[in-house]
Formats: sequence, C-alpha cells, structure tokens
Amino acid sequence: MSQKTQKTVQFHELELDQRILKAVAQLGWQQPTLIQSTAIPLLLEGKDVVVRARTGSGKTATYALPLIQKILNSKLNASEQYVSAVVLAPTKELCRQSRKVIEQLVESCGKVVRVADIADSSNDTVTQRHALSENPDIVVATPANLLAYAEARGVVDLKHVETLVVDEADLVFAYGYEKDFKRLIKHLPPIYQAVLVSATLTDDVVRMKGLCLKNPVTLKLEEPELVPQDQLTHQRILAEENDKPAILYALLKLRLIRGKSIIFVNSIDRCYKVRLFLEQFGIRACVLNSELPANIRIHTISQFNKGTYDIIIASDEHHMEKPGGTNRKSPRSGDMESSASRGIDFQCVNNVINFDFPRDVTSYIHRAGRTARGNNKGSVLSFVSTKEAKVNDLVAKKLCDSFAAQEGEEIIKNYQFKMEEVESFRYRAQDCWRAATRVAVHDTRIREIKTEILNCEKLKGFFEENKRDLQALRHDKPLRAIKVHSHLSDMPEYIVPKALKRVVGTSLSAAGASEAKQPRQFAAEAAFKRQANDPLMASHVDLGKRRPAHRRKKKAS
Repeated sequence: MSQKTQKTVQFHELELDQRILKAVAQLGWQQPTLIQSTAIPLLLEGKDVVVRARTGSGKTATYALPLIQKILNSKLNASEQYVSAVVLAPTKELCRQSRKVIEQLVESCGKVVRVADIADSSNDTVTQRHALSENPDIVVATPANLLAYAEARGVVDLKHVETLVVDEADLVFAYGYEKDFKRLIKHLPPIYQAVLVSATLTDDVVRMKGLCLKNPVTLKLEEPELVPQDQLTHQRILAEENDKPAILYALLKLRLIRGKSIIFVNSIDRCYKVRLFLEQFGIRACVLNSELPANIRIHTISQFNKGTYDIIIASDEHHMEKPGGTNRKSPRSGDMESSASRGIDFQCVNNVINFDFPRDVTSYIHRAGRTARGNNKGSVLSFVSTKEAKVNDLVAKKLCDSFAAQEGEEIIKNYQFKMEEVESFRYRAQDCWRAATRVAVHDTRIREIKTEILNCEKLKGFFEENKRDLQALRHDKPLRAIKVHSHLSDMPEYIVPKALKRVVGTSLSAAGASEAKQPRQFAAEAAFKRQANDPLMASHVDLGKRRPAHRRKKKAS
C-alpha cells in the first residue's frame, strides 16, 4: 500500500465497531494518522507489532483502537469475566494518560469494557485490590505495580491475558524495570499478542522484543523525527547566562510569546529559581520535576491542560535523557516514574522554550515533541550560550539531515531580537534573578513538602495518633519568602523599546485606561473606608458628640 493511499484511509474503513467510531467522532478525530492507518490493520489480524513513530503521531490510539475491538469481539462468546489485556508504561503519568484515552474510546460501550489503572497514586492499596478483584478487561500499570499484585495470591489472574502492550518501551528498562518485566511475563499465558510502542528503537527495545514477541512486524515509517517545518518552527537566541533572565522577562512581559508554553531547564533547582523569578513580575507558572510526589505531578499536568496555568517549568534531568548511558545505575532521590520531556501529552502547547539548551540531540527532539502535536502548530525557541554552542551545532546538523535541507539552508533560524533593546529590562531582571537565591529555592521546596505532608490522606491516621508531631510541624520555624514588590508586575511604558511600542501599545494603553478610570485614593480616605466597612468598628455611631451633649444637660439643671 502506498503512502499516499494510507493517508486517505478513513476510520470507518478500518473495520472498527460502530460504538468505537462514535467515540472517535466525539473526540473530533477526522482521519487516522499514518502510523494508525498502517498499524491498526496488522493489530486487528493478531500479529505481534513493534510500532516506532515520532512523538505526537497518535501512538496511544494506535494500540487502543484494535485492543478495544478485540475485546468487543471476544465478549460475544465469553462465558466469564477475566483480564484480557495489560498495558504497561514506565511512568504513573503515562499510565493515567493511557487509561484516559482508553476510557474516552469505550465511553459509547457502556459497561461492556472496563478499565483499571492501578498505578494511579490517588488510589490506596485497598481500592486497587478491589478494582483488580472485579477482573477488569484492561489493566493499566507500571511493571512493578502489576508484579506486586500478580505475585500476591488471589488478587489478579493473568492467565487469560490475550494482549500485552508496552507503551514507551524504550524507557521501561531504562527506568529499572527489566527484572520486574522478566518476572511479570512468567505470569502470562504461553500465547498472547504483544505490542511494543516507542519513539526510538534502542537496544533495550530489541532485548524486550526477544523476550515477549514472536515473529513481529516492525513498523519504522519513513518520516522525520519531528513534524514538518510549516507546522513547527525552530528559532534560537544567542545569549549568555547573565542575559537569559532579562530576555525571558522581556519576551513574556511584552507578549512576544503568546499561548501555552513549556520552559525547559536542566536541573530541579533551576525549575524553582525560574519560577521564583517570574513570580516577582506577577507571571504565574507551575513546576514539574521528578522529585514532586506523583499526585502533585498529575495534578500539575491536569491544571496546565485545563488552562489554569499558561506556563509550566519542567526539568528533564540528564539521567532520563540517555536511557542507555552510564547514569542508569546512579543513585538519585527523584521518582523514577517521572519525565517531563517524554511521553506526556501536554495539550495545546504553542511554545517550547529551552531556557537551558538540551545536553544532547535526542533530548532536543523529545522536548520539541511537546508542541505541534496532531495537526496543531508550534514553535521551539532556544537560548544558546557559548558553552552550549557545540550541542546547538549538532542539533542543527541533525535537523538539516532529517529535512534534507539544501546547502547553506538553516532549519534553526535566528530569532529577530536585538540585545540592546533589552537593556531597559536588565536592571529589573538582574535584581529579581539575584533575589531567587539558593536559600529561597531551598525554603520554597521545603514549604511545598510541608504542605504535601499536612494534606496527605495517608498520614492523617498517623497525625491523629501523634498529635505532638503534627503540632511541631505546624509550629516549625517560619520559612523565608522572597518579598514581591507589587510595582514589578506592571511594565512602565518608558522601558518598552521604541520598535515594539506599536506592537504592545494596545495592551499597555488598555491597562493604563483601566487604571485611569479608578480615582486616586489617599491613605486617610482608604483608612476611613476600611473602618466604615468593618462590622466590628461602629464608625456610623458618633459617640464623641453624645458625651458633650449629656454634660451640658447636667450643667443646665
């Protein structure tokens, strides 16, 4: 089948159930992507398949649609309820994401197809055991989660599993699940269909393929690792470390970057430093990294996707970017089941900003894959210092080779930005950047940990029995916070570059007009209004005048 024919295939031509097609229509999917139209017929035939496709190409639906169709077919002659499919993913966020997509696709099936996500951190052990005891049709989990219940007697029976799916297969072994995976497949029946889904075909994927696949079909489509240039633009600003904060402040405050954005940095402390820096200017942002508790990470992603926050600051630490590197066995305090640059479906992201340039080419590709997903457009803007120029050249060469660029053509173009125009922002930016010290970052992280401990459902019973510990935590020494000056959230017109005054003049004039409508209020007047509105202050009763009048009556008598 030619590539042109594959692109014109419609969902109703893939021999899917009407209930599935109804759900697809409700999701607004007009036609299958290239990988979907190629892989779904093979999976419906029952073949073992290795799916390799770029980020954002619809890999989750590629295995979910035939999986649901297969379960619906088996339900016609099934005499009992049993677990018929297992979906494994390396992170809790990916498990939740896969479960959500599957639930959307089975919405029109009623209760015929049931899904259970036992990697969800919001569910306790009792809830997860209860979900597994009902033998859901599809179980979504990390390898370690499912292995624990598979080895516990009477919790879950995997002897009737017909399909095994491993999502982001190249990360499963890299995240330390190799031993768990090998033990887990021993609990599966001798014959089952296996599907490996991955953005890259690493040595880990090849070893996994030898463990659980038989005569597999490997789909490695002839497509670039990133979406076309007309859908995703690549730009850079040559800036040293001291210039980056002022440039980021100017870009966001002048609204030269609009829409939902992900700012990538290379360390966890850097996440908090950038957030504290932006908060001083009234720019709201949330943080995502591997050391946050799983439920906080999931909540953060959900809030960002809902639009509560337009900016998320994420770290993709180096040990996550090189699964096959020497850092695999290095100890770390973060959660191995977390990664911001891999797999997570951040919805409707317009911009990816590399505040810290990625340490290698692979990481750049995965970061860029967070935007321009599906048919949406996006942009990648990178701040490149002198130290990062070497990696930038490697990335540029890789992109030129991928897009078969002509000699002299640059894929990563220079952002039209004059450094001298940022001078007026530099004074403010440097002061606020210096204010976000290591102590401030440390105190911010401790404050978040304390809040999480106090709000943790699992620790409520402990604190009820140990009230002194709760009191000690609540009355711990106060943590220092960066003093936020209200005037910094406003941008005076005199610091706006002349060339940009026309661009941002509308927003500034609108803000100025709204402020002009409000009459100026003096301190004495404000104090009087506060007293008048306070129900505990009887300001409307003039007690001062009554007393002299009472005295005058006494003198008259």
